[in-house]
Amino acid sequence: MTANLKILCFSDLHRNQDSARQLVRMADDVDFVVGAGDFANRHEGLADTLDILAAIDRPAVLVPGNGETVDELAAAAASWKSARVLHGNGCEIDGVSFWGVGGGIPVTPFGDWSYDFDEDQAAEMLGGCGKVDILVVHSPPLGIVDHDSAGKVRGSASILDCVQRNQPKLVVCGHIHSSWTRRETVGPSTVLNAGPGGITMQIDVES
Repeated sequence: MTANLKILCFSDLHRNQDSARQLVRMADDVDFVVGAGDFANRHEGLADTLDILAAIDRPAVLVPGNGETVDELAAAAASWKSARVLHGNGCEIDGVSFWGVGGGIPVTPFGDWSYDFDEDQAAEMLGGCGKVDILVVHSPPLGIVDHDSAGKVRGSASILDCVQRNQPKLVVCGHIHSSWTRRETVGPSTVLNAGPGGITMQIDVES
């Protein structure tokens, strides 16, 4: 039996409370919520949006961005009872499988404050990912929804390899602001650079 699911996807809130309130309203009409990182600005202000998002009762999967660590995100999301924080691991919720890896990949030019990983570290964190329904990553796959404002590609080769190898139905990312709301396909996988406005995607899952 095939179930058609609605997934509310977002990224890069960067403390934007108005966007967080909009996402709470949008979540009433979906089955799952996915947040692809950067809730904070340089490790500051996580509670600004997470305290608002905690009103969402739909199952939610979050990964850290490069602006917050996984430990910081997990602590700030403790009051969001329906949320799971992933980073180098996966979970299954109501028959839907997820894998998550956050942070800036590859290492960004932003300096020591940025929560970054090189391609070898990312490949290790993605190594346990199998045939999942939804891959949640802060950074985009290399060459896919990853063009910065100067037109340079900023995505990750290890994430692209994971997508090609495992063919998730949906890949949700963010990080590259100039590519917000863009979506492309890699084989059968749809890759969405979500952005803070919230985009609802639909996928079919065998139940």
